[in-house]
Amino acid sequence: MIPLSETQSLILSRAAARPGNLALPLPDSLRGGAAAKVVEALLAKGLVEEVEANIRRSEPLWRETGDGHGTTLLATEAGLAAVGIEPLVAGAIAGARRGRMEREAAAAVAPEAQRPATTRAGTKQAALIALLQRPEGASVAEAAAALSWQPHTVRGAISGALKKRLGLTIAAERIDGRGTVYRIATEG
Repeated sequence: MIPLSETQSLILSRAAARPGNLALPLPDSLRGGAAAKVVEALLAKGLVEEVEANIRRSEPLWRETGDGHGTTLLATEAGLAAVGIEPLVAGAIAGARRGRMEREAAAAVAPEAQRPATTRAGTKQAALIALLQRPEGASVAEAAAALSWQPHTVRGAISGALKKRLGLTIAAERIDGRGTVYRIATEG
């Protein structure tokens, strides 16, 4: 486990709760050189990454790069894991974010800017993702029992939240005795 200061832990915890895992804005008490030092340490440990900011979506800027462009800070999988977000969930969140960024770059000419999708740790959606990432996957009945949901809610979450909103690839396979078993498809 990577040792974190209280301030670093606060920044990463807040990032986990924000759309797109944005690490900005930093806490109000952190300014100037102190902010730069904390961010440099997070960057060096690989807990945050500097990416081009989407100015149209009014993403907060970490630094300006010129010509009206700038960068923002995002929590990485390692950063999310460092504050207790399960690696499987963090991987799904990061994979969805990468896929979304690629789709947004391809559709940059589209005028409508949508809010980035994210999943907070400890939610039933995060638990559903963890169930579907297991090698054996989960059937609708198994997920409904584990989450205390109705079967139609599980199907809706898989179809809407996971496939459409987060952009995850869900594989379905009919297995005797279990019914249709769903898994989050792995890359590669």
